[in-house]
Order: sequence, then structure tokens, then C-alpha cells
Amino acid sequence: MAFAEFEPMLRSFVPAQVRQSQPASRQHALRAFNARRLKPALPGAGWMRQIEDDAEMQVSEGLWLEDERRRQAPRAASAPKDPAGFVAWFEDLCKTGPGQNDPLFDHLAHKATLDQMRWFIAQEVSGEAGFEDLVALAQVRLPVRAKLEMARNYWDEMGRGNERGMHGPMLQVLADELEVAPFADDAVWEPIGLNNLMVGLAVNRRFAYHAIGALGVIELTAPGRAKQVSAGLRRLGVSARVRHYFDLHATLDVRHAEAWNREVIRDLVAAGPAVAPAIAEGALMRLHCGERCFIRYRAQFGL
Repeated sequence: MAFAEFEPMLRSFVPAQVRQSQPASRQHALRAFNARRLKPALPGAGWMRQIEDDAEMQVSEGLWLEDERRRQAPRAASAPKDPAGFVAWFEDLCKTGPGQNDPLFDHLAHKATLDQMRWFIAQEVSGEAGFEDLVALAQVRLPVRAKLEMARNYWDEMGRGNERGMHGPMLQVLADELEVAPFADDAVWEPIGLNNLMVGLAVNRRFAYHAIGALGVIELTAPGRAKQVSAGLRRLGVSARVRHYFDLHATLDVRHAEAWNREVIRDLVAAGPAVAPAIAEGALMRLHCGERCFIRYRAQFGL
């Protein structure tokens, strides 16, 4: 049975309150689901009931991911399927992809107040899904060359074995200094949706190649934005130690993107050209969700 025929039955499986919920309610529900399913736990008597509850949320997640995928499928279908052509198309997303060169970041660099910067960082922390964990989930059973590059990327994210060099805690240092908390009460749903997208792609192996595209396009497009955020933090008097997370990603991600495109994406497309549209869809899905965040942030600032 084709998905189009099967989809109405799947949608009926999702509880009415979830089907009819607004985007914010749905994304907060998915966030709670992801927090539970990724958290290490111990066996308990209610595991069968938990499977039933999780099945409803997995269908809700799957339908949402399919909706996001369908939006990007036409553009993704135009991507070349030869390795060199595809990598060139992928790298061009840095200039032509959704959300690129958004005026939000010029505002953050040159005009944002400290309160605006604090609000922005609070949303970014809420949207942070843990890049190192996503890479670890995405690399399962991939070919050796791609797996090795992702391992090198993971090792960098983990500070090469040094706790002080781990990237995740660096962002927390900034959040603590600016007195913002993850999933703050004023966190809007768009960055939470971005978090849910990245987890959904990485956890569900049917989206394995989408996750590769989404992770790769983060490395490709993040440096320019990180540089502007760092400039804004510097302008507002935030110390180099505290803004190190953005300083680091303004430079290190350039090298990560070059290696990811060469060792992961090119190699996977060379081995199986049929995966090219999936990688392209994943990249565009990630960029579109990012663009949705930028539009919401600009509205918050009255831009």
C-alpha cells in the first residue's frame, strides 16, 4: 500500500487532541516525548503501556516529518545525483538555501540590546538538540569512510576527550552568564520544532540520509551566523571566555563542513545515487525550520 493510501488511517490513529492541536502544543508534546525516549532509564512494570503511548507519539511525529519533507521534495528532486554535481548543489545552499543571509543576524551583530540578545540565546538553547548525540545516532551502520569522518566530528564536539573543550557545556556557560535557561517560559515553539526535527531525523532510521543532510547543512551554514552573534556579544561587553561557543563555531565548522561534504556526502552519493534526494530533503527541511525561527525572532524584535 502506498503511503498516500495509508496516511488517512495513520492520521486517525493519532488522538483527536493531538491532531487538532496548534503547532505550539504539538511541538511541546513532541519535545516531552523526545526527552523521555532519549533519557537513560531502568525497566519498569509499565513498559507495555509506555509502548502504546509512544506509538501514538511516533505516528504524530512521523506525519509531521512527512509534511515537512513534502514541502521540500520538489526542490530536492532537482539536485544532481552524481557526486560532484550533488556536492556543488549542496554547498550552494549556503547562499541560496532557506533562511540564508537573514537580516536578523545583522541586527544581532550591530543593533540588538542586551535584553534582545538574552532572549535570542534563550531560544537557541531551547532549540539545541545536542549535535554530538545526533551524530552518534546518525552514523549507525553507515559505510566506513562516512562513519570515520562522523567519528572525527563527534570527537571534536566532545572536546577531544577534554571536558572543558566539549561544545555543549560551552553554550551552557554563555546561557548561565546571561541568566537564561533552556526551555524557558518565554521560549517560542519554532526552535522547539527545530529541536524535534533534528531528533526525529536522527532517531528514525528511515530518515537516516535526511539526518546526514540536516547535520551537514548545519556545519555548512552555521559559521557566518556564529560570527555575527559573536560580534554582537562582543559589542555588548560579553567576554571572550563566555562567547567562546560562537567564536569556535565561526571557524571550526568551516573545516567540519569541508570534510563532511567530501567524506560523508560525496561518498554516500557515489555509493548510491538514489540517496541524493533524501540528503537534499533533509538539508532543506533543516534550513526551512531555521528560517521559520528567524522570522519569528524578527517579529519579536519588531524588525
